[in-house]
Amino acid sequence: MMAKKIKKIILAYSGGLDTSIIIPWLKEHYEGCEVIAVSGDVGQTSELEGLEEKALATGASKLYVLDLKKEFIEDYIYPTMKAGAVYENKYLLGTSFARPVIAKHIVDIAIKEGADAICHGCTGKGNDQVRFELSIRAFLPEITIIAPWRVWEFKSRDEEIDYAIAHNIPLKISRETNYSKDKNLWHLSHEGLDLEDPSNEPDYDKICELGVSPWQAPDKAEYISIHFEKGIPTAIDGQDLGPVELIDKLNEVGGRNGVGLADLVENRLVGMKSRGVYETPGGTILYAAHELLESICLDKETQHYKQIIALKYGEMVYNGQWFTPLREALDAFVDKTQEPVTGDVKLKIYKGNVMNAGITSPNSLYSEEIATFGEDDCYNQMDSQGFINLYGLPIKVKALLDSKKIK
Repeated sequence: MMAKKIKKIILAYSGGLDTSIIIPWLKEHYEGCEVIAVSGDVGQTSELEGLEEKALATGASKLYVLDLKKEFIEDYIYPTMKAGAVYENKYLLGTSFARPVIAKHIVDIAIKEGADAICHGCTGKGNDQVRFELSIRAFLPEITIIAPWRVWEFKSRDEEIDYAIAHNIPLKISRETNYSKDKNLWHLSHEGLDLEDPSNEPDYDKICELGVSPWQAPDKAEYISIHFEKGIPTAIDGQDLGPVELIDKLNEVGGRNGVGLADLVENRLVGMKSRGVYETPGGTILYAAHELLESICLDKETQHYKQIIALKYGEMVYNGQWFTPLREALDAFVDKTQEPVTGDVKLKIYKGNVMNAGITSPNSLYSEEIATFGEDDCYNQMDSQGFINLYGLPIKVKALLDSKKIK
């Protein structure tokens, strides 16, 4: 280590197990360095309590706590939601798109403080190291990045706990509840312990923090209506809400009704498979409502092509490629598709299920007159015969040729 050359380090600080022990570890291995902790508030709520006292007590010279919630929703969550991006059919990207907004502001602090290095607590096996470092490189391509998990002596979270105890570092976890978690206003993820074995059923009654399990949810369905303007949710049940208040409200509704649990064995960017359990109550409701509204507002070709874009967009967000020209270009496409996506979606929510209870839009392409099974004056059913003859011509020609070969 070129320890003497590093005088000031900006640490991405959550106050969790990893970053709690990183501060004293940096002080031990980079002699005389100053460690400045930066925490991006993306909705961790109680996890921010006592953070400054803890950071200073373990050796940081100061702590920045940055309120990023509104920016997180408007500039990262909403673009991803409008794209319909999901990773591997289940994961609504809660950790993935929180990393670039935090990293961007850590860079700002590094520039402001004249730092020599930026440090993060991501493991060498995970995706977050890539997300943080690609985002940092987009703004400070030559700054030194310190990733202790790649070089330090600890081989497990148990050894980290031992170090914390030896250094009198308070922790909010025990060895028995030592899940690796990430929480923000969009989701809560759980990894490790019994979840590492895919044959184990998750103990949802123990795991769930953002809500209840579906079987503990009320026996009565709850209705909710969401209004969208050009793909952006702006109101719930007729009440205009800001982005933070709106997500909070959806989390409350989804949480108490057991919505948004996902158990996923996913393919990490670094090449391995990992198992995680995700809670995304409000996000699950919002994705469902947005998709329903698009179903009546988008034409067939746009809707189907957008599904292709959604797959690529989800992979890019997951893989840490937020600050890239392609992501910006895809946003331009998505924003164009969202111009007609205005209207209201009514949902019936019951024991983990989110069901359509009615969609309306001034830009709806749905025509009851054309779609009806009853009598109408605008569709000649005989037209379908010629259409089928032409559409099926290649199949008919092949069948005729095949029959001649058989003979």
